[in-house]
Amino acid sequence: MGVLYLVSLLLGITCMLLLDHRFRLFFWRDAKAAAIVTAVGVLFLLAWDLAGIGLGIFLRGEGTIATGLLIAPELPIEEPVFLLFLVLCTMVLYTGAQRLLGSSTASRSAKQRERENA
Repeated sequence: MGVLYLVSLLLGITCMLLLDHRFRLFFWRDAKAAAIVTAVGVLFLLAWDLAGIGLGIFLRGEGTIATGLLIAPELPIEEPVFLLFLVLCTMVLYTGAQRLLGSSTASRSAKQRERENA
């Protein structure tokens, strides 16, 4: 039971990567840029967490579904994995929305051009 949260996060990451692969949204569209964005995002959020921990704002809660392993005081092993999931989820949603909105805008523009030419 102590690894349930970590396993759930890894499953979520796998699902995000499968969606990304299916629709070629982020890593499968430009792997180098995606790796840079992911690394910068995770490092920024990890620095934010460490600052919050240092100021006494963020504290680790006790949970039976967490492993209890710490990589720093008040920083469980699950936190960087969660941050990775958060960045991946955000970028897959962003690129997916961008594609949907871009295609609907392109469709409207094409229809408007057809009406003007008719």
